[in-house]
Amino acid sequence: MKNTALTEEHQKLGAKIVPFAGYNMPVQYEGVNLEHETVRNSLGVFDVSHMGEFVLKGENALNLIQKVCSNDASVLVDGKAQYSCMPNGKGGIIDDLIIYRLNQNHYFLVVNASNIQKDWEWISSHNDLGVEMEDVSDEYSLLAIQGPKAAAAMQTLTDVDLVNMKYYTFQLGGFAGKENVMISATGYTGSGGFEIYVKNSDAIDVWKAVLDAGKEHNIKPIGLAARDTLRLEMGFCLYGNDIDDSTSPLEAGLGWITKFTKDFIDSDFLKEQKEQGIKRKLVAFEMIDRGIPRQGYEILDEQGNKIGNVTSGTMSPSMKKAIGLGYVSKEHAAIDSTISISVRKKKLKAVTVKLPFYK
Repeated sequence: MKNTALTEEHQKLGAKIVPFAGYNMPVQYEGVNLEHETVRNSLGVFDVSHMGEFVLKGENALNLIQKVCSNDASVLVDGKAQYSCMPNGKGGIIDDLIIYRLNQNHYFLVVNASNIQKDWEWISSHNDLGVEMEDVSDEYSLLAIQGPKAAAAMQTLTDVDLVNMKYYTFQLGGFAGKENVMISATGYTGSGGFEIYVKNSDAIDVWKAVLDAGKEHNIKPIGLAARDTLRLEMGFCLYGNDIDDSTSPLEAGLGWITKFTKDFIDSDFLKEQKEQGIKRKLVAFEMIDRGIPRQGYEILDEQGNKIGNVTSGTMSPSMKKAIGLGYVSKEHAAIDSTISISVRKKKLKAVTVKLPFYK
C-alpha cells in the first residue's frame, strides 16, 4: 500500500487508517457523524491525495479529450473546470473525471484513485494525435477544504478572491506561502469549499496552515467515511458503486454530461439508447421501514419480484433516515414509487425520491 505525503500527520491526529484504492487512507478521526456535521455546518479538511492527475498538452489536446470524454470540453475557457465521464466503447463507463483548462493547449485531468492505471492506458490507447501526456499522480497532494466557512477561513492564506470564486472555476496563485498552487472551487460534499492541488513536498506545510487558519471556525480533519455519507446525501455517483464498466451514463442519470454535439467513443450507441429509451435507471430512495440499505442488496417490487440492486446506502447523518441509490427497471423508476429492499431476508418498504436527498 502507498502512503500519501500526509499519512504520518493523520496517524499523529489519531485517525483510523484503512487500505483504500492502493493507499493507506484515513477513514475517520472522531466519528463519522461528527465529521459529517462539521462539514455541513462549518468546516473540514480531507486528504484526497490518492486521486490521479494527468497533464495533456499540445494543439490536439482538446481533440483527444473530446474523443474519449462524453461532455463537450470545447465550451471550456481558461480557468474553468468540467465534470465528465469516459465511455468504454461497450456502453459502460471507464471512469468519471474533472477536466481543467489551463489554456487552449494545456489541460489537467483528475481521475479516481482506483482507476489511475486503467484510465492512463485507455487515454493513451486513443492518443493517435501526438498529444503530450504525463501522469503526475505521484507528484501532487490534494486537500479538499469543504463547508460553508471555507472561503472566510482560507482567505487569510491567499490573495485569490475565494468568496467570489464561482463553482467549477479555478485559479493558480499563492496559498499558505506556496506559489503556483491550483485553487479549485469544486468538491464532493455539496457544502461548498475548495480543492487545493500542491506538490507533495509542500503538503505538510499547507495541511498545517489550513488547520491553523480554520481554528476559529472549529475546523476538523475529516475521513473518507464522512466523505461518502456527504456525497450520498447529494446523490453524487461513486465509481465502483453507482457507475462502472457495466452502467451507461444515461442509465446513471448523467445525460447532462453526455453531449451529442460532437462525436466521441460510444456516441452512436448512446444516441440510439437515448432514442429507444433506457431499460433501467439509477433511482434515489428513502427507507420507510427501519433498516439500512447496503451495496448489493436486492430491490423488489410490491409483489416481491427482484427489480434491481442497491449500489450505495447509508443512514443519513443530516436527515436521520436511511437512504440509498440503486438501479431498477424503468417501469419502477418514477418518483414516489413504492419499492422494497431485501435486508437480511426481510422485505423493508422504501419510496423513490428526487435528488438531492439533502436540501
